[in-house]
Amino acid sequence: MTEALVVFFVSGLAILAAGTVLTRCADRIAELSGLGRVLVGSVFLAGATSLPELSVDLSAVRQGTPDLAAGDLLGSSLMNLLILAVIDAAGFSPRRAFGSDSRQHSLTALHAVFLTAWVGLAAASGGGPEILGAGALSWGLLAVYLVGLRLTWLDQDLEEVASEATRPHPRFSRALARPVIGYLAAAAVILYVAPRLAEAAERLSALSGLGQTFVGTTALALATSLPELVSTITAIRIGAPDLAMGNIFGSNAFNMLLFLPLDWASPGPFFAAVHPYHALTAFAVISATTLGVAGQILKPREKRWFLAPSAQMIALLIVALLWMLYRHRGG
Repeated sequence: MTEALVVFFVSGLAILAAGTVLTRCADRIAELSGLGRVLVGSVFLAGATSLPELSVDLSAVRQGTPDLAAGDLLGSSLMNLLILAVIDAAGFSPRRAFGSDSRQHSLTALHAVFLTAWVGLAAASGGGPEILGAGALSWGLLAVYLVGLRLTWLDQDLEEVASEATRPHPRFSRALARPVIGYLAAAAVILYVAPRLAEAAERLSALSGLGQTFVGTTALALATSLPELVSTITAIRIGAPDLAMGNIFGSNAFNMLLFLPLDWASPGPFFAAVHPYHALTAFAVISATTLGVAGQILKPREKRWFLAPSAQMIALLIVALLWMLYRHRGG
């Protein structure tokens, strides 16, 4: 118990430092490359902060605990939304993440919704016939992710071309090399340390006697979402809310893509081995994200008190959904 607590605390501090460096470097890359914070947050920052889930869940699959892996990926998406909702509700950001002034992030959020729905379908149906070592629906996740990435790029390009046209884009300059190196170094630290944090969290939560599925959806998901928490807070502090929102919604989309390597690494069909309960978690993620997108799309004059999605409403919804998941937890 004591050893697990020490590992958990030290690993958390290391991720705190690495996440801060990672976010600052990503912001610098967005500025120097001309790619913009929305795209960099949705792809580069999101991919780096999702590395812990890949490492931890591949290990879980190899150890014969696929429910732990599936619960972690879907639970991390739910925890990420809760992180953003709490930060938004607390008023730390100059812009509301779930308000109409963040409408440009609705496409990335809907991308995550579609991928999560796809995973829910796979969990309920068993993943479909196997093709090249993975289920057909798992390969479909890759196609959906790439199409969504292309749409995000086109949307970013159309929205920012006017404001970015007058800026110099030293894409291969020496100035860009330093933040890229810092980004890669911080990502490597997170990749190495986060699995230790997750293992400690798993050991601590195992004492509770809860099932693999619920532990993966809560305790393990919270541990592997720590990089997103640190990166989001850092992005807000340096005045880059687009980076923060892109990180959360992009991470949720990237988390769903990770089901493909898990299926490919699984000794048998991955989705056939997991509990159908995970479709319930997917429904929770979709519900919370859809409510957030509604808040981004609706214009202020169109909102009514009974139809005005807010960060507080989303946070309460997520807490209620977590309670529902606890009451109906699988094995």
